Amino acid sequence: MVAETIVETHDTTTIMFFTGNDRLEYQAGHFLTLDPHDFPELERFTAFLEDVKGKKEPPRAYSLASSPHEKYLAITVKEERYVSGQTKYPPLISPLLVRRLQKGRRLPITGFTGPYTLPADIETKTDTIFHVCAGSGIVPNYSIIKHCLAERPKLKHVLIYCNKTWGDVIYGQHLNQLAAQYPDKLTVLHTLTREPNALTAGAAIRSGRITEGLLKELIPDPTAAHVYCCGPGITKFDREKAKAANQAPSPRFLESALAALAALGIPQKTNPPRELRLIYVTAVNVGQASRLPKHRPEASSEGNQRGLPWRGDLAGG
Repeated sequence: MVAETIVETHDTTTIMFFTGNDRLEYQAGHFLTLDPHDFPELERFTAFLEDVKGKKEPPRAYSLASSPHEKYLAITVKEERYVSGQTKYPPLISPLLVRRLQKGRRLPITGFTGPYTLPADIETKTDTIFHVCAGSGIVPNYSIIKHCLAERPKLKHVLIYCNKTWGDVIYGQHLNQLAAQYPDKLTVLHTLTREPNALTAGAAIRSGRITEGLLKELIPDPTAAHVYCCGPGITKFDREKAKAANQAPSPRFLESALAALAALGIPQKTNPPRELRLIYVTAVNVGQASRLPKHRPEASSEGNQRGLPWRGDLAGG
């Protein structure tokens, strides 16, 4: 059951579920899925999109914002917007989750799985994890960072987080609190592309995008680095539009960041499920995905605690 909704930014909300007293088995970085057919108020919109597309609307995947050691299960959802000429279909689930989901509602969920997790033996390979993120790509990394600070204290973390403005930063206050609480374990650097006063905000803020030069400055030994990279990437709709214009699609955050990491000599290993590449996704040096459970756990009962997410509105919201 929905225990609480927390407004993170103007278009992003964390949804906390109370699931009873049972401890849920998942890893930091895993995702769950929500099926649009489980929302009666969306029935006519779901049916319309299925008629237009000629196929059934698939479940949407959302990274877990919570960590396994926390009491509540949580996801963070960023509202997808319909932009004429840029978006092929209007979003379906994300506006409801971000704006209109009521406390106390029961929701069937499916999970938990995903490749964006730390290997069990990561401490034997490195003592530092680098997180390169943009926008809601912070969500699975946030889960990993929180869990490691609580349960895997040998690891250090460097988070390089890109957004347009301060108003777009998800978990900003809590990230500052964690960095202050664990100064030897967590370093947070923000890059802001449209914040006019970014350079006057302190040494932990940079103006502009994440570049090869910035990564080189922060990653002293690229050949041994373990990097988790997550953020907006080229969608299939971007590719279709570019193909129709006989052009190559313009790179987005994910493509630019991976190119910069590759230029530093960091080997790339990408193995997220194909359907997640629309929004989530790519990890460098990540573990293998586990199988999706056959059962459908249902969030139930009520509680009240901040357990802090990822967004993932697949195939048009």
